[in-house]
Amino acid sequence: MKEDIRTVKVEKVAGQSGSRTVSYPARIVAAKEARLSFRIAGPIDSIYVKAGDFVRKGDTVASIQERDYLLQFSATEAEYRQIKAEAERVIELAGRNSATKNDHDKAYYGLQQITAKYEAHKNALADTRMTAPFDCFVETVFFHAGETVGAGMPVVSVIGDEAPEAIVNLPSSDYIIRDRIRKSYCTVDAYPGLLFPLRLSGINRTANLNQLFQARLTLAPVSGTIPSPGMSANVFIEYEDSGRNYVSVPISALFKDGEGSGVWVIDKESRVRKRSVVPADIRRDGTVLITDGLEAGESIVTAGVHSLKDGQKVRPVTGPSATNIGGIL
Repeated sequence: MKEDIRTVKVEKVAGQSGSRTVSYPARIVAAKEARLSFRIAGPIDSIYVKAGDFVRKGDTVASIQERDYLLQFSATEAEYRQIKAEAERVIELAGRNSATKNDHDKAYYGLQQITAKYEAHKNALADTRMTAPFDCFVETVFFHAGETVGAGMPVVSVIGDEAPEAIVNLPSSDYIIRDRIRKSYCTVDAYPGLLFPLRLSGINRTANLNQLFQARLTLAPVSGTIPSPGMSANVFIEYEDSGRNYVSVPISALFKDGEGSGVWVIDKESRVRKRSVVPADIRRDGTVLITDGLEAGESIVTAGVHSLKDGQKVRPVTGPSATNIGGIL
C-alpha cells in the first residue's frame, strides 16, 4: 500500500539570544491623586473649581463659611492677650524675687494653655480654606455651596499633572527576576501604532490574593502625545535570561498535547515526531517564546499541524520564515 505523504510548510526554529519579552494587560493611572477634604466641619461657602480645571499648588479650591470660626478666634485672641500680659508681669516679678514660685508656675503654665488654645482656633479659622496640595487637574466635585460637610469628608478629587503610570500585575516567576529587566514599553488602544517608553517606578513587595505583585511604570510622551488615566494598555517587559537561550516559533506551529503544548519536529527521514514544549509568552509578531523542548535550527511544521500523525512521512515546503527572516540559520 502506498504511504500517504502530506505536503507541509516547514520553518527552522529561531534562537532568542538569552532574552525574552513578556506582555501584560495594564491600565493607565495618574501618578498622583488625592481626595481633598476640610479638617473642620461646616456649611460650604464656595467651590471655586469645576471638573477639568487646572489648579496650581496653594490655590484655593473651596471654602467653609468662616463666621463661627472667626467669632471663636476673636474671643480666644482677646483672652490670650489679657492672660499673656498678666503672665509676663508675674514672670518678670518672679525674676526679681518679688513673686512666689507658685505665682510664677501658675502664670507660666496658664500662658502655655491659652497659647495652645489660641493657635488651635487660629488654625481652625485658616482651615476654612481648602488649597491644592500640588499642581493638579480637578476630577470630581462631590459637594456644592450651601451643603454642610463633616471633617474629613471628600469634597473634591484631583490628579497630578505629572506623566501618568501604567499598572501591571507580575506573577511571582517574573517578580523574582525583576533585577533582570532590560527595558519596557507599552501600547495604548487609543493610540494605535505608538510605542510609549516606560521607566519602572516601583513594585509592591507583598503579593495580592491572586499571588500577583503590582508594578508601576512611568510613561514618557511620544511626539507630544501622552495617554490619559483610565485608558487600557499592554505593557511589554524584556527580561535578560542569564545563560539561557530560548527559541521562538510561529503560533500556528503549536497544538494541544495532553495538558500542555506540542509541535511536530521533522527528522532526517522527513517524518514528523511529536515533541512536547513549554511556551512562555505570545508576542506581538505572532510568534511564541519556547523555554524548553526545542533547539535552535530544528525544523518544525508550521501549517496543518492538526491533520498529522506521529511518524507520518511528509514533504517539506519551505517559505519565508516569520522567525528567521533572510534564512540566516
